[in-house]
Amino acid sequence: MNVTFRQLKVFVSITQEGSITAAAEKLFLTKSAVSMALAELERQLGWKMFDRANKQLILNEQGRRLLPLADELLDRSEAIMQLFEGDDATNGNLRIGSSYTIGNHLLPTLLGDFRENTGYLHQSMSLSNSTKTCRMLLDFELDLGFIEAKVSDKRLKVEPWMTDEMVVVCAPSQCPASDKPLELDALEGKSWVLREPGSGTREYFLTEVAANLEEWTEAFELNSTTAIVNSVIAGLGLTVLSRRSVNAAVQDGRLSIVPLKHKMIRQFSLVYNTEKYQSPVFKSFREFAHSWTLGRE
Repeated sequence: MNVTFRQLKVFVSITQEGSITAAAEKLFLTKSAVSMALAELERQLGWKMFDRANKQLILNEQGRRLLPLADELLDRSEAIMQLFEGDDATNGNLRIGSSYTIGNHLLPTLLGDFRENTGYLHQSMSLSNSTKTCRMLLDFELDLGFIEAKVSDKRLKVEPWMTDEMVVVCAPSQCPASDKPLELDALEGKSWVLREPGSGTREYFLTEVAANLEEWTEAFELNSTTAIVNSVIAGLGLTVLSRRSVNAAVQDGRLSIVPLKHKMIRQFSLVYNTEKYQSPVFKSFREFAHSWTLGRE
C-alpha cells in the first residue's frame, strides 16, 4: 500500500468542497488530476470513499472513517513543515469560525490580543450563523468555533465561554409607554424583524420570547444584524438582539430598549470537533480564549 499525502489532501478537499470541480479549483489542479488521485487512493485502500449518485459524491461510511485520520495526518505534516519557521510551537494555520455577533464584537479583539501575546500571526476567520459554524466543524473545515446556539451533536465538545445580555429594541416612536419594567405579555401581537433559521439569535427569540407569546408576526427575515437594526429604526417591527449589537444605536437615540422584568441572558460557547487533531496552537489558543474572558463579562 502506498497512500500519499497528495491523495489524502485531494480526498479531504473533496469532502470539504463537495465536488471534484470545486476541490480542483481549491487545490489549483485539473479535474482529471483530482479524479485520478481519488481513484488511486480508493484503489490503494481497496474501498470506495464516496457513493456516486446523480453525478454527486456522497461521503460513505468508509470515507467517514478515513476523514479524521487523513485530516490529522495533513495537520501534522503542516506542523512538521512549519516546526522550524519560528521559535515556539505556535506555528501552523488555525481556522476559526464564529457566529456573527461574536465575530463582530469579540473575536477581533481576542485575536488581536492573542497575536500580541504570542506573536502568532497565522489564522483565518470565517463568520456565519451558529448552525453553519457547527457544520463546518463537523466537516473538518474549522479547528474551533464560537457560537451562541445549543448543540446536540455528540461529536462536538461544547465549553461555556462568555455570557451575553439580550434586549428587545424598537424605534423610539414605537416603544411601549411605561415607567416600569414590563412583563413579556406586553409584547403580544407585535411584529418582529428576525434573523434567518440557523441563527442563535433567532433560536433565542423563539425559545425565550415567542414561546411566551400567544400571538406574534414575523415582519421580515434578514441574515444581517445591521439590516435588522436599520429595519427596526425605520419602524418595521421590534427585534431581539445582543446588547453589544445595539449599543451604538441606543446611545445616539435611534433605538430604544423595551424595559422588561424578564432578564434575558444567553451563553456563548467555544466548540470543537473531538475527532479532529488538536495541534499545539489549537491548545494554546483555546487556553488563551478562556483566560481572556476573565474580567470581561
